[in-house]
Amino acid sequence: MLETPIRTERARFEAIAEKVLAGERLSFEDGLALFHHPNLPELGALAHLVRMRKNPQPYVTYVIGRIINYTNVCWVRCKFCAFYRPPGNPEGYLLSDEEILQKIDELVQQGGTEALIQGGLNPKLKIDYFENLFRLIKKHYPQVIIHGLSPAEILYIAHISRLSVRDCLIRLREAGLNSVPGAGGEILVDRVRQQIARFKDTTQEWLDFMRTVHELGMKSTASMMYGHVETLEDRVEHLIRLRELQDETGGFTAFICWNFQPEGTELAHLPKATAADYLRTVAVSRLMLDNFDHLQASILTQGPKIAQIALRYGVDDMGSTMIEENVVSAQGSKFILSAREIERVITGAGFIPKRRNTRYEILD
Repeated sequence: MLETPIRTERARFEAIAEKVLAGERLSFEDGLALFHHPNLPELGALAHLVRMRKNPQPYVTYVIGRIINYTNVCWVRCKFCAFYRPPGNPEGYLLSDEEILQKIDELVQQGGTEALIQGGLNPKLKIDYFENLFRLIKKHYPQVIIHGLSPAEILYIAHISRLSVRDCLIRLREAGLNSVPGAGGEILVDRVRQQIARFKDTTQEWLDFMRTVHELGMKSTASMMYGHVETLEDRVEHLIRLRELQDETGGFTAFICWNFQPEGTELAHLPKATAADYLRTVAVSRLMLDNFDHLQASILTQGPKIAQIALRYGVDDMGSTMIEENVVSAQGSKFILSAREIERVITGAGFIPKRRNTRYEILD
């Protein structure tokens, strides 16, 4: 008797599930099959099994942090960004040191530990600006972890300061930079990057940068922005490239994915990805990224309800309270929760909330 497509699909999923249960690594073809698997709750259950295997305590962590967008001046003109203003634009800004310190003081007053400092590729800001800023922050708030800049920003700082990437990172680290966020990963496929951010770093440049960060003893996160011009094959390729680098360095603390927010961008004509697509993507990510300890929810783009459901789809961390956020919010999305609201979401899903720092050390 001939196999029907449904039977073939079922057999493929069961074979993948057996590999997951045995702790075997999934292939590119496995990842693609999971993206096409029609039974979303079944996919979530398999991802949740892996999540509980890696983090067996019934905890969901979060960090009290603040994003400080020190400048919105950027010449790169990414098609997916509604935040930047090109050099010379009257709406461009650069926060003063006093404004930045005030924001960090507000963070500390709320018990915060993480300052995520990001902006744009501002041609006027070389290495000395960031060294002075980080030293100033550490002088006043030595307990605050500077989770700062992005690969694109640091690559540009190195370029205009006539430094190697390694030397630039060493100087930033000595000035107070503790870890690097995974921003700018977008999709690690050059064909896609050329379409949405043609002047940004290439896939290999991004990966080489993160390798150097890890070789210098610093940690970073990894990210994926999906739901624009990429294919499902591109998403799986992105995950495998992250997995391969993690095999090599072990320097990624967590993975975060969020869907592209089209409002106000050059790609505003594209439809926004659905909540089901988000749940599927985090579940597949949990199953493919077998060497990542943590998956972080994107409350900012999904909102508390979907983020809560994602806690049964492989996610074990709710990210940051943020306190303030301007980049994604410039595109129309804004779900910023307080620590109390995050804890309510976690307990409502049947887990125990635990406050952490950037290094995923429990603080309670």
